[in-house]
Amino acid sequence: MNINCSQYRKTMELLGLKRRLEKEPLKPEERQEIEERIKKLEKELELD
Repeated sequence: MNINCSQYRKTMELLGLKRRLEKEPLKPEERQEIEERIKKLEKELELD
């Protein structure tokens, strides 16, 4: 599987955001923003 730099960056961002959701206590608005970004990244990476 070959990926370019942009895909790699998005994948690393996605993993970081998912980890942040699991580990950190977040305000509801922060959680919503992160969840929306995760959905967008998954769609861009065709993971949805």
